Amino acid sequence: MGLVGYPDPMRDRERLHTLIDALPEGAMHVALRFLEHLGTEDAAPLWSLRDAPADDEPLTAEDEAALAEAERDVAQGRVVPHDEARRRLLGKA
Repeated sequence: MGLVGYPDPMRDRERLHTLIDALPEGAMHVALRFLEHLGTEDAAPLWSLRDAPADDEPLTAEDEAALAEAERDVAQGRVVPHDEARRRLLGKA
């Protein structure tokens, strides 16, 4: 960031270069397609999501039940960390 609250294009560019350099080979094409897509009018839905207000609707009874179930799953160890799920799904040891 440059001034507080204002983007710093040079720092952003450096960060993008760092992230791209760190990408695994298998992710290069996906990143390329995503970046190409950002420059098109088809990307408008992405900006709509970015600018959308936070969800401020109250939780329903069904929402509350789902959250309670998720908390029980975590407490009882029935969840898998994201990295482990990726390893399992992608077949990497």
